[in-house]
Amino acid sequence: MSHSFAGNSGATIEDLKNQINIVDVVGRVVPLKRAGANYKGVCPFHNEKTPSFVVSEQKQIFTCFGCGASGDAIEFTKRYYNLDFTEAVEKLAKEHGIEIKIGGGGNQEREKYYEVNREAARFFYRAFTEGKNQGYSYMKKRGIEDSILKKFGIGYADDSWDSLYRYFKSKGVDEKVLLELGLISEKNGKYYDKFRNRVIFPIINTSGKVIGFGGRAIGDAMPKYLNSPENRIFQKKNNIYALNLSKQDVGKEGYAILVEGYMDVISLYQHGVRNVGASLGTALTENQARLLKRYTRNVVLSYDADTAGQNAALRGIDVLGAEDLKVKVLHVTDGKDPDEFIKKNGREAFRKLVDGALPMTDYKLNAARKGLNLDTDDGKIDYMKRAADILKSLSPVEADIYIKKLSHELKIAEGAIKLEISGNNNTGIVRQLRRRQEDNEGRKELSGMEATVLKVLMINPCFAEKLIEYDGIIESELGRKIVNLMFEFYGLRGGFEPSDITDSLDPMESQAFTDATDAVIIAGNEEQVFDECIRTWRLNKAVKREQELIDMLALADEETGSDSIKGLTEELMNVQREINSFGGRK
Repeated sequence: MSHSFAGNSGATIEDLKNQINIVDVVGRVVPLKRAGANYKGVCPFHNEKTPSFVVSEQKQIFTCFGCGASGDAIEFTKRYYNLDFTEAVEKLAKEHGIEIKIGGGGNQEREKYYEVNREAARFFYRAFTEGKNQGYSYMKKRGIEDSILKKFGIGYADDSWDSLYRYFKSKGVDEKVLLELGLISEKNGKYYDKFRNRVIFPIINTSGKVIGFGGRAIGDAMPKYLNSPENRIFQKKNNIYALNLSKQDVGKEGYAILVEGYMDVISLYQHGVRNVGASLGTALTENQARLLKRYTRNVVLSYDADTAGQNAALRGIDVLGAEDLKVKVLHVTDGKDPDEFIKKNGREAFRKLVDGALPMTDYKLNAARKGLNLDTDDGKIDYMKRAADILKSLSPVEADIYIKKLSHELKIAEGAIKLEISGNNNTGIVRQLRRRQEDNEGRKELSGMEATVLKVLMINPCFAEKLIEYDGIIESELGRKIVNLMFEFYGLRGGFEPSDITDSLDPMESQAFTDATDAVIIAGNEEQVFDECIRTWRLNKAVKREQELIDMLALADEETGSDSIKGLTEELMNVQREINSFGGRK
């Protein structure tokens, strides 16, 4: 599809792209390192630790081998900032000092919608400030100061059926525009105002444009809150209420606080907690998470403590966590919501609640306890099953920390919990493992290869010197502990006895070591056995690397730098030659 620009130079989209460098565009938000002819970094569009995001300066494109995202600088800007094509072009042009406007009517059409919303916001604000009205009385009763009301542009929709409609009609605005923006409704050919006798909360995006409105009923009218419908300039899933005001405070504080309602935001803001926003009455979305990610990697969810609030927090944790945001959750302890709490207790008391917010894993584990009696075996087992599902999503280090916590709390062996997480448990294994907790505590496993290598060293300690060349052949914690003991005794005395090792281990480790090495029979051919162990280890290592390289090349396409592909191919050929030198795979 061809897009054109109407400007002094009659520039086109291609002209714009020729004047910008994708490395500069991406590099503003993604740390990049040169990798051959290209640049590489961690993909901002999915959660990854190993960089698979490649930017080609020569071709002016980006490609992620992990999630498949790809495109030019405009496509990157669209994805990263949650913009449509026109907005992305405008942003790039503005940032690079290129004075051009998109032609063809698309941009003018959007600007017309923004202007209508801006004029509606002014209309509501005048009704709120220029005379006595129920909206202003309501907000003052809620304790909101005039300066804050002005800051948020709070307005009032009077109880007339058509005052806003008549205002825009006098300005010649088409009913179709007003209907699409949700400012009026139509029935039997008659038009009437959508918002009536409501406090109006303008919804403004981070670019400062009025994209929609929220209206809070005064009195018992239903629904209590009424929002603009989604339209070409307003999508709830892409925006966060008040982030236009709070984004700098979010960056300054290092975290964002997300609450449920407009009044929670305004009340917290008035009391000095200004790194705050709300998700516009919807469950958190992936796009909202990405929007937050522009300003911070840390989010505190402050939702109501009722069941609905807890469920919303759990959903929010998953959405934000999927975007690699660190999440904590707080539930207000004295008052129904943050608005009531901070009015009653003040800023510092709320800050203490924030400081005590639960990390997301702790919060999910606490929620998993709900309805269970942990004083009973059945309760513990049901809880552990729920907890295992939660721990599966954690990194190994995080999982290890929580496994230890659960083990201490439930008096269940760590090994049993690990089995539950891995899904290798069979019927009744938790009870079996718990009954055998003392027997299993501290037991470590040695692989067959490790046991064989250690047996060789027990027979002939001189092989310890050869083992130094093959770092990594002993992988288990117990195996490394034993090898270190062997090196220590060998260094001190030039040798060691089996009893030197077993006496230095705790009883369970000693038994595991003895059982494993007793099962290995070596009859006077220690060197041959040792060499065979080394060969097997190197072969397995090469086979594993071969598969990694094959997978990487399978992901490569014509957009991948030729130098990168060439390097991977050469390494693969070398690895395959190494495998063949060992006699091939077994």
